[in-house]
Amino acid sequence: MLKTKVQTISIVLFVMMMFAMNSQAATVVPKVDKIDPPCWFTQMKDPSLQLMVYGKDIASSDVHLNYPGVSIQSIVKLESPNYLLVYLTITDEAKPGTLQLVFTNGAQQLVQPYVLKARKRDALDRKGFSMSDVLYLLMPDRFADGDESNDQITGLAPYKVDRQDPNARHGGDLKGVMNHLDYFTDLGITALWFTPVMENDMNGGSYHGYATTDYYKVDPRLGTNQEYKTLIEQAHKKGLKVVMDMIFNHCGIGHPWIKDMPSKNWFNHADYTKEFEQTSFILTPHVDPYTSKYDFEKMNDGWFVREMPDLNQRNPYVLTYLIQNSFWWIEEADIDGIRMDTHPYADYDAMATWLRDLNAAYPNFNVVGETWVTEPAYTAWYQKDSKLSAPRNSNLKTVMDFSFYDKLSQAKSEETTGMHSGLNRIYNSFVYDFLYPDTDNILAFIENHDTPRYLYDGSDLTMLKQGITLLLTTHRIPQLYYGTEMMMNGTKTKSDGEVRKDFLGGWSDDTRSWFNPADRTPLETSCFNFFRTLLHWRQGNEVIAKGKMIQWIPENGIYVYARLYQGKTVLVLLNGTSEQRVLPIKVYKQVIKDHTSATDVSTGRVYDLTKDIVMNKRESLILQF
Repeated sequence: MLKTKVQTISIVLFVMMMFAMNSQAATVVPKVDKIDPPCWFTQMKDPSLQLMVYGKDIASSDVHLNYPGVSIQSIVKLESPNYLLVYLTITDEAKPGTLQLVFTNGAQQLVQPYVLKARKRDALDRKGFSMSDVLYLLMPDRFADGDESNDQITGLAPYKVDRQDPNARHGGDLKGVMNHLDYFTDLGITALWFTPVMENDMNGGSYHGYATTDYYKVDPRLGTNQEYKTLIEQAHKKGLKVVMDMIFNHCGIGHPWIKDMPSKNWFNHADYTKEFEQTSFILTPHVDPYTSKYDFEKMNDGWFVREMPDLNQRNPYVLTYLIQNSFWWIEEADIDGIRMDTHPYADYDAMATWLRDLNAAYPNFNVVGETWVTEPAYTAWYQKDSKLSAPRNSNLKTVMDFSFYDKLSQAKSEETTGMHSGLNRIYNSFVYDFLYPDTDNILAFIENHDTPRYLYDGSDLTMLKQGITLLLTTHRIPQLYYGTEMMMNGTKTKSDGEVRKDFLGGWSDDTRSWFNPADRTPLETSCFNFFRTLLHWRQGNEVIAKGKMIQWIPENGIYVYARLYQGKTVLVLLNGTSEQRVLPIKVYKQVIKDHTSATDVSTGRVYDLTKDIVMNKRESLILQF
């Protein structure tokens, strides 16, 4: 009997001990590896804040805080136990400082500091780019290597730095850009647009930046968050704006969200390992009144490539994360605008919600969306307040004019005859400007990082001058592509890397440098000087920035349009043929009026406006009077 009692007591003690051990194991110390956003700001228009907390089994924790003006609104647990969404309310009474987020799991506790910062400036003072600006698009990896120590960084996914390989990283970085800010001001551009600078921790390196693996961190091979902020600060001191390239449609396959999905609907086609679904790359289902559900979903939800998982912006937690990310970079880095990559591939309503919130918070800010379609009606459909898409509203202020790019790409090698060839294509494209609700916010370009170079593999400066003249004088926000001012050419016969070559002089082992005028060839010097003259003439020029536009149907192969503002006139003449042609001056009396002479901007030559003007083949004139 005694033995039985002893045995019973022993069993009870063992059970109690095991229960205590299991209880202790179940209440492990909470672990926080990351919080996004990493900090936030007081006096924001929207007082709510979604914190995404990541850490092993963090979802089993409770959260508390005690900070004046800040309270916990709610807590959401996702399917993965390693994520916790904490919603805060930050009232206007909250002051900048460090609050303490207390994570508790039974008897275990973790105190996590979280910083609230003061905003750098009032939201109304954030003025985006406009027609008075010229954007200069560059790829940091291919522009200049200012810090060779960050070329090869251990601990990242395998990649190589090889300037002979057009698809590898080349070592360019933010320090390299910052070292040459004076080059941009000398050239005469007013805004810099970098391809994405956020971390791309991907196999192969993802030199272009379009496969994000951390939305709140600059890629360490380009620099640090602080270097990015310093670059923008220095650019502002020199009168240069900075436009940030963002991607809400997809991230990189190396993102922690893929390795540990917060929820099964965080991505479209999250079961990609079983069956990969690629987008059709055909955007017409957005506007096609007869489109099928199959075509729309394939375009909207399919992945760009296997390395770029398609985010599900219909998930409210995903959308809030992305919206806050854009606000964070505006406040933290002081950016002046956003270019949204692959805009129509993301969910329309979600993107419209983002832009509605952003426009409300920053009324004078500007966002341009990449809307890669060549029909003006489609592009206009996507612009804010378009009647074509009503009652829906994209809230996208600025759209990219792929029609202009497409028509000019064809026109440059054609003769301007009939009504549908050569520069008639440009005339006909502008005819459809009546479709746009806001013609002051259309961005035009003759090339970018995804297209062949305007010169292809050639070196026809006369042809280039005509394209640049068009770009810098029409009723558009112009965007240049790095190196064109130095006759940089290339086509995509093998890869995109062929149109993303290195800017000469950006690397210590370059034998000559485009940054040094003495190293430029006579042709490069002539090209640069042409760009520089037009760009400096354009700065502060209200006729170009604010003036209305009048165009004439091309006559005798010559395309003519005028810009007019407060009694000032600029008349642009473009000979769209490979022959000498005569401009019948009387056709343009509407704007010439009683003026008897005008001066060409690029050469300083004075032209007699009482006589017909003889133009050389493919010649371009910008006459002001």
